[in-house]
Amino acid sequence: MNTLIGLLIIAVGSFGQSSSYVPIKKVDGWSWESFWLVQGLFAWLVFPLLGALLAIPAGSSLMELWGAGGALPAIVYGVLWGVGGLTFGLSMRYLGVALGQSIALGTCAGFGTLFPALFAGKDLLHGDGLMLLVGVCITLAGIAVIGYAGSLRSRNMSEEEKKAAVKDFALTKGLLVALLAGVMSACFALGLDAGTPIKEAALAGGVAPLYAGLPVIFLVTLGGFFTNAGYCIQQNIKNKTGHEYFSVKGATFINNLLFCALAGVLWYSQFFGLEMGKSFLTDSPVLLAFSWSILMSLNVTFSNVWGILLKEWKGCGQRTVGVLLLGLAILIASIIVVAMAQA
Repeated sequence: MNTLIGLLIIAVGSFGQSSSYVPIKKVDGWSWESFWLVQGLFAWLVFPLLGALLAIPAGSSLMELWGAGGALPAIVYGVLWGVGGLTFGLSMRYLGVALGQSIALGTCAGFGTLFPALFAGKDLLHGDGLMLLVGVCITLAGIAVIGYAGSLRSRNMSEEEKKAAVKDFALTKGLLVALLAGVMSACFALGLDAGTPIKEAALAGGVAPLYAGLPVIFLVTLGGFFTNAGYCIQQNIKNKTGHEYFSVKGATFINNLLFCALAGVLWYSQFFGLEMGKSFLTDSPVLLAFSWSILMSLNVTFSNVWGILLKEWKGCGQRTVGVLLLGLAILIASIIVVAMAQA
């Protein structure tokens, strides 16, 4: 029962993340770099900090928790993850919500699951390690099938149809950016692993397992904010778009701020849900290690649902849609296989 509860909590957070790019479409008068920076303020600073405050032991402080060890590596991994987060946003721009998230998150799922296991010296050819490797391979197979569906979609659509679905559609550039985003985004999982001493200190202080990992999440997102803010400000200067933050007035400004805040809290919900969900998976070592891949697989699934609703796959033939659904089925199968192996 605990396993099911944990998976459901992760799924709810995943749905939030996959929905986070929808509010951005309601932002008016801001270029990409402007709204990306503003939503990042909420996604990587405001809401992660509020979450971290839930995990302060009685009579302690966040600074004392962070002093337990691992804070600096968590931030450094966050800076590296920030490169992935930045290029992740660009992959949405060039490929759309469905295909962009599929490639980036699929790559992230594989590397983000295997990197911590390899760094911990886990044997991936025997026992639980082999089960973990099998789950990741099934996940990557699903992503490969979805990527093939994307290539079919590109082949069967005219340039006008591509631009109508995704304004800046560019398949080759988008695929390269999405792959880079996936590899670098895996550093988030390494940041969480590096901050284990902080989580242990919170638990030792009496913090509920549901919230103990939240101070680590803030450190990783803080590092990512530095990377993204630097790039966005540089683009503001280069493109002379810095005035946009103040050029929109009244209702439009409030509209932009609210939708960026909504995008931020929805994005953050994936990691809030991940930490809460993992607290219910402690009796299943492989599922616990596979939780990162579960989150990414669900993100891909829900993002493609949004892609269909937003008509990004409009104009594709039945074969293309069939291949897409097959890829999504394989992703879900990776979760079921690992869960059944732990039953």
